[in-house]
Amino acid sequence: MLRVLAVDDEKPALEELLYLLRSDTRISSAEGATDATEALRRIGRALDAGPDGDDAIDVVFLDIHMAGLTGLDVARLLAGFARPPLIVFVTAHEGFAVQAFDLKAVDYVLKPVRRERLAEAVRRVRDLHLTSREPHRAGPAATAPAPHTAPAHPTPGQAQGGEQIAVELGGVTRFVPVDQITYAEAQGDYARLHTADGSHLVRIPLSTLEERWAPRGFVRIHRSHLVALGRIDELRLDAGATTVRVGTAELAVSRRHARQLRELLMRHARG
Repeated sequence: MLRVLAVDDEKPALEELLYLLRSDTRISSAEGATDATEALRRIGRALDAGPDGDDAIDVVFLDIHMAGLTGLDVARLLAGFARPPLIVFVTAHEGFAVQAFDLKAVDYVLKPVRRERLAEAVRRVRDLHLTSREPHRAGPAATAPAPHTAPAHPTPGQAQGGEQIAVELGGVTRFVPVDQITYAEAQGDYARLHTADGSHLVRIPLSTLEERWAPRGFVRIHRSHLVALGRIDELRLDAGATTVRVGTAELAVSRRHARQLRELLMRHARG
């Protein structure tokens, strides 16, 4: 059972987040703080109490844009402690994902918060929390699988035999099968890999993934998106604009890629 602190300086957003968290049976307690100073005070008490103390906090759900110290500032301060609580960022802004994962965030949830997306974040936190409390483990950073030695941030050469790609999540290196990836999204020098269960940020440019995964049926449909051809559920042409549906995501197809994509889909359907 997880003990949670949620931090947001917008009271309605905080109350909604607390309502969703308290309705999750994996959470034993969820308290709120309306600014970073109050949050740091509570986290300080929790660290003094230890992991089994009455004031203990297992995870902080943290907004980024707040008056005074930002959520990123709070995360940087917590990084200096030996056993800080896990962090999930909850924000309306997509542009801080790279910084968030550099700070070892477990997840990055966009507002407005969907119940099922928050549940996935709680699952990830719970998995890490349970692993970190195993007697033979020193902490979350010690939980990376032993058979493979991987640096903190994956590189293009880490795709294991073309079958898997190494991703880091909250200090744990995991290996995601490439055939589970539905599409990849460019985020600067990074790419976000989307699967049916969630997404993972890797420090690999989309152009590198395009070249590497072309033999596995991935096609570029836009400067921002690389899609697994077999995962496209629907191609739509509306008022001259082309889009594809991949699961619940609707992605734009650029004009320069539209014709080639239609031809590839036709060949894929016939074959």
